[in-house]
Amino acid sequence: MASKAGDDPDSLMSLCSVFCLKNLRRTMCFSGEQNRLQLRPDVFLPGEICDRLVNEYMDLLHTDSDFEPQDGFFQLFSEPRSTRLTRLQLREDLVRDRDLEAIGKQDLMELHLTCCNRLTARSLRTLCSFKHSLRSLSVFGCSSIFFRKSGAPLAYDEEDLEEQRHTVDLDFSFQGFNRLRLLNLGGLRAELDVETLLRPLPALTSLDLSSVHLPRPAFLTQWSERLASLVLYNLELTEELIHTVLQMSRLRHLDISRENQRTSKFKMTRKILSSIVQSLVDLVSLDISGHIMLDNCTVPAFEDVVGRPSIEPCKSSIYPFQELKRPLQFLGLYNTTLCNVTHIPAFKVTGSKNEDQILNAIEAYTDQRPELAHRAINQLFDIARIQHCSQLLRALQLVIAALKTHKYDKSIQVTGSAALFYLTNTEYRSDQSIRLRRQVIQVVLNGMEHYQEVTVQRNCCLTLCNFSIPEELEFQYHRVNLLLLKILEPARQDESIQRIAVHLCNALVCQVDNDHKEAVGKMGFVKTMLNLIQKKLQDGMCDQVMEFSWSALWNITDETPDNCQMFLECNGMNLFLDCLKEFPDKQELHRNMLGLLGNVAEVKALRPQLLTKQFITVFSELLDSKADGIEVSYNACGVLSHIMFDGPEVWTMEEPRRTHVMDTMWAAIQSWDVTSRRNINYRSFEPILRLLPQSGAPVSQHWATWALYNLVSVYPGKYCPLLIKEGGVILLQKVLELESSHQETKDMARKVMEQCENFKEDPMDTSR
Repeated sequence: MASKAGDDPDSLMSLCSVFCLKNLRRTMCFSGEQNRLQLRPDVFLPGEICDRLVNEYMDLLHTDSDFEPQDGFFQLFSEPRSTRLTRLQLREDLVRDRDLEAIGKQDLMELHLTCCNRLTARSLRTLCSFKHSLRSLSVFGCSSIFFRKSGAPLAYDEEDLEEQRHTVDLDFSFQGFNRLRLLNLGGLRAELDVETLLRPLPALTSLDLSSVHLPRPAFLTQWSERLASLVLYNLELTEELIHTVLQMSRLRHLDISRENQRTSKFKMTRKILSSIVQSLVDLVSLDISGHIMLDNCTVPAFEDVVGRPSIEPCKSSIYPFQELKRPLQFLGLYNTTLCNVTHIPAFKVTGSKNEDQILNAIEAYTDQRPELAHRAINQLFDIARIQHCSQLLRALQLVIAALKTHKYDKSIQVTGSAALFYLTNTEYRSDQSIRLRRQVIQVVLNGMEHYQEVTVQRNCCLTLCNFSIPEELEFQYHRVNLLLLKILEPARQDESIQRIAVHLCNALVCQVDNDHKEAVGKMGFVKTMLNLIQKKLQDGMCDQVMEFSWSALWNITDETPDNCQMFLECNGMNLFLDCLKEFPDKQELHRNMLGLLGNVAEVKALRPQLLTKQFITVFSELLDSKADGIEVSYNACGVLSHIMFDGPEVWTMEEPRRTHVMDTMWAAIQSWDVTSRRNINYRSFEPILRLLPQSGAPVSQHWATWALYNLVSVYPGKYCPLLIKEGGVILLQKVLELESSHQETKDMARKVMEQCENFKEDPMDTSR
C-alpha cells in the first residue's frame, strides 16, 4: 500500500526530546531548592541532544498550547561539563537576557536570535563570552539588543519616554570575534553606526543588512575579496550602493530585493542587471524581487517562443541573463514583471506566474519576510480555490510552517487559515496522512486560541469541518471543545461563526464515550447551548443555531446523568415549553427536544421533576404529533414509558389520570408503521431493556418491545448483534413468561427473537 503525503513518522530522537521536555522532573531533572529545576548529577548530554532539546523547547512554546515555559530551563545548560550547546535558534519575546546569561559558559558556534525584542544590551555582554567560538550570529529584528535601559527622566510624551529609556550601548564592539563568518543584523535601528560596528570583523563571508540604514555604503568593500553572501533587502538602492556591490567579486548570493515597488525611487535597468551578471561571475543566487523593471529587459513577446520553458541562459527571455555561464540555482523575481516570461535561466524561481513560483516564494520568505509570505499564501489560496493544487504536500507543509512561525501576525493567520480550508477539503483529502492532518488541526487550534478575530475564527472553524468529527479531533478533544465554547460565549457573536461552531460542538459530542461527554459538560457546554437557545427565543428565530443547539444537548445528555441534571438546573424544561409554544410547526426542533427529554427521563433520580401536570399534558399531546415521521411521537412515548415504569404510587396528580395517559400511549404505538426508517442512533439498548421484564407498566414494556422490533427488522446488521450482546434475547424470553404481558407484546417479542435467530444463522454473518 502506497504511503500518503507527509506520512514519515517522527524520529525516535524527536519523540524522546518532546517526552523529556514535557516531563522534565520525571526524566533528566529534579526539584532543587525553592522547587528550582535542576539537572540530575548523573546526567551528561552531548551537543546534538542539548541543541535539539533547546530548539525543540522553543518550538513547543510556539506550537503547543499546553506547554508552559519552564522557569530556569536555560539554567540546566549552564555547566559545560554536563551539557554542551553549539547551535541554537531562539525567537520572539520568550527569550530574556537572563536566558542567554545562563548559557554564557558554553562554546556556542551558531546563535540565531529572531525578533527577540526583550533582549537588551545586557545580552551583548553575554555575546562577548561566545566570541572565541561563535561562527554564525543573527540578531534579526532584535530591536533593543544594542540599547541599554536608562532611568526614565520626566517626559510629557510617551514616545519621548520610550526614546529616553533606551540609549545606544557604545561599549560593545565585535572586537575579538575572530571566528565570526556569518552575521545577520537585519532590522537594526538607524541610530547605530553600522560601519563602526562591523569594522572589527575582517573575516566575514556572509552579511545580512535587511532594512538597515547605510549612509556610506563604500565601507562594504573591505570584504570585497571574502564576502560570498550579501543581503540588502528593503534598502533604497543608489548608484553608489550598486557600484559598491559590483566590487564584491566573490559573491555567490546577492539579495537586493524590496517589499514593494511603491516606495522605491529606483528603477532596475537592463544595464544594471547586465553589470551584475558580468561583474559577479560566481553568482548562483540572485533576488531582485519588488523592483520596477524597465521594459527593455525582456525579449519582445512575439520572439518569446511559447513552448517548453528552458533554463538554458542562451535562450533566456531576460536579456541580461543570456550572459550567464550556467543557470542560477535561485532567482527571486517576486512582485516583478520578469516572472511572467517563458524562459528563465534558474532552477528555482520566486514569482506569481504559477504554483511552483508561488510555493518557492512562501518557502524563501516565510522566516524573515512575513509581509511577502502573506501575499504568496494569498496567491496559493486562489490556486487551491479556483484551479488545482498539484504540489499538495509541499503546499500544506509550507502553510503550516508559516502559521507556526507567525502566530501573532494577523495577515498570515487570515490568509493561511483560508488556504488550509481549501487544501484540506474533500478534493485533496485522500492524499493526506493522519500525521499531516493532525498538524493542520494543531495550527488551526493555535489560530483560534491566539487570534480572537472574526475572519481567523471563521476560517479555522470552517477548516475543522473538513475533518471527520469526532474521530480526527479526538486527540485534541478537550482543547477544541474549550475553544468552541469560548467562541460561543459572547451574546452577539457573528452569525456565520455561531452556526459553524454550534454544528462542530454537536458533531463533537455525537458518538463519543460518556467520560468525554461528562468532561465537556463540566466545561459549561449545557449552559452555553441553553444561552444560545434563550437568545434565539428572544429574537423569535428558529434557525440552524437553535436546532443544532437542541441536537447538541440531545447528544451530550445521552446516558450521561450529570449533564441531564445540569439541563434541568439551568431552566431547560421551561425553555423546552417556550420553544414548543413559539415554534409549533418546527418538526426538526420538536424531534431534537424530545430526544433530549428521553435522555432525561432515563435517569430515575430526575424523573420526579418531569412528573407535573404541565409536562405530562404536553408529552401526551405530542403523542399525536406526525412531526418527522414517527420520531416526535416515539420520543414522547419513550419519556412517558420511563415515567410509567416507576409505578402508580409516584403518580400523585389528579389530572391527567395515569390510565388515560396509558390509553393514549397504546393508541399512539398502534398507529406507528413498524417498518419506519429511523432518524436515531442507539449505542446501547440498556435504557430500553430495563423496561422489559416488569408488570407495573405493560404499556412501557410494549413501547420497548416495539422499539426493538422496529430496529432489528429495519437495521438487522447493526442492531441484532447489539441486542444479542446485551442479553436482550433472555429478557424477551421473560416477557413471554409474564402473565401481565399483553398478547400483542408477546407476539412482537417472538418476532424480535426470530429476527435475531435468523441473523445468527445467516451465512453472510462474519461475527461468529
